Amino acid sequence: MFVIDTIKFSSIKELYQRVEPALLCKTDELKRKGYKFIKKEDVWNALKNNKWNSAQNLSLHDIVDDILNTPDEFFTNYFQTVFKNLKRDINLEENIL
Repeated sequence: MFVIDTIKFSSIKELYQRVEPALLCKTDELKRKGYKFIKKEDVWNALKNNKWNSAQNLSLHDIVDDILNTPDEFFTNYFQTVFKNLKRDINLEENIL
């Protein structure tokens, strides 16, 4: 169970669903700025993996503030790191031609 402010969340999924409107808002903002490939899950994962994992006593408004106000460069750097570390294989399947 997660307790943020005085709101109890039974799972991280429930917290995600609670902040989903902010994630959608940030995703729409990024798309308007030319980041067409970013999805709400990407925004969540970037913040969860790089900002919130080491944080303590986060409040709901801190999480929403991070979602809405984290600079675009943070996401650019995150995706560059993800793609740099992604194992890529050549698709040589014959049946696609």
